[in-house]
Amino acid sequence: MAGNKNSRSSQRKYLFVLMLLLFISVICVAFSMSDSNSFDISRREVLLRKIGHELLLQSGDRTSRVLPIKRIEENEYQIRFENELTFQPDSMVNTTQRLLARDVLANDYIVNVLNCGDASVAYGFAISRNEKDDIVACNGRKQPKACYMINIKFQSRGINPAMGGYLLGSLPLLAFVGFIFFRSGKAQRALSTNHSDKIFTLGSVLFNAQERQLTINNETIDLTGTESRLLLIFALTPNQIIERSRLQKEIWEDEGIIVGRSLDMFISKLRKKLELEQSIKIVVIRGKGYKLEISS
Repeated sequence: MAGNKNSRSSQRKYLFVLMLLLFISVICVAFSMSDSNSFDISRREVLLRKIGHELLLQSGDRTSRVLPIKRIEENEYQIRFENELTFQPDSMVNTTQRLLARDVLANDYIVNVLNCGDASVAYGFAISRNEKDDIVACNGRKQPKACYMINIKFQSRGINPAMGGYLLGSLPLLAFVGFIFFRSGKAQRALSTNHSDKIFTLGSVLFNAQERQLTINNETIDLTGTESRLLLIFALTPNQIIERSRLQKEIWEDEGIIVGRSLDMFISKLRKKLELEQSIKIVVIRGKGYKLEISS
């Protein structure tokens, strides 16, 4: 029962770590998207001012200013002018298309030229990356000189494809991490489900795997989790050589880390706790591994 509880606790821990990694990944993508969009929006506003500047030049005005670009909504902007101007529709369409082709976020957009006085539409057109969906009319009719505002509304693109690719690219990594955690939990569950509730008699030493305790000469000695798992492997195969690589794999590899000196350190600690009983000891078999020797 306790083993099952520990198993469920481990599962929850691994699930929490996996969800935390996923959350961190999403946050990183969000910040990257925010930084990227902020730059692209600033670049878009420069392009819009450039459109206004070229329209003034086409109108014969080389001195008056393009007023600050006004952001009406998330994807809608307004170009305003200091003085009145005139424009040729086909020139406006060509200028707008040419400059906004440099905007990585501008797929489809609608342009409306408004009269300043009543905001009525003096001229309008729609441009799409799919040219057959373009809507452009009255190209040859030059518009009279007046106060105009130009509203440009861009179609929302949702997630930037580059950022979406980053997020999708991170999913295999998360899946791999999840596989490592799942494998770790599965390996430890198999070990604890089958054996961790047993009490082993090792000579005159009692080893309670569930409570992580040794009883030697009526004295109780507590073991750490790693020490207990290590001794459990020895207790299942006493007086047999266990390869060093197997111990490293079963104790540490499933946790994602293998440190060579860690095994030696825990073997040393375990020996000290067993040294009260002379009939049992862990010996080194050079070039092979370790063996739990139990004298009869």
